[in-house]
Amino acid sequence: MLKGKAFKFGDNISTDLIVPGRLAHLRSNLPELAKHVLEDADPTFASRVKPGDFVVGGRNFGLGSSREHAPLVIKMAGVSAVLAQSVARIFFRNAINQGLPVLICDTTRIKDGDELEVDLEAGVVRDLTAGEKLTFGKIPPVMLSILKEGGLLAYIKKYGDFKL
Repeated sequence: MLKGKAFKFGDNISTDLIVPGRLAHLRSNLPELAKHVLEDADPTFASRVKPGDFVVGGRNFGLGSSREHAPLVIKMAGVSAVLAQSVARIFFRNAINQGLPVLICDTTRIKDGDELEVDLEAGVVRDLTAGEKLTFGKIPPVMLSILKEGGLLAYIKKYGDFKL
């Protein structure tokens, strides 16, 4: 069970908003880069996010270039999952590979600061502040295993192959 506060963002949050191109020189220093995550969308985000919190987007989250470090620095900032109405495919795959759950659900009624609880196996988001329950598609067992291990590399190191 994941539990934390929602940080609400709008539609079209690009990988450049997640990790600004002007900070490309920090790619070899990911902990430093994580201090700047999403700062062009919300300059206070990195200083306010706490371990377990959630990034909540609208439509087309993670569009743009394939920056594998974009979902990684979101995870490094302490975010336990990204919830959005829709997500760019390459961002989705990169996030799963990095061990960051991306949940496709109706985020329109989630408000900034709402306390959320997520059950990955049941496919349920509970907005504890609003008293509402949302659902997202069941995550395939192999993806749950990859997420549980912390990402694809950790999964392969542990199992040596996919166990489908």
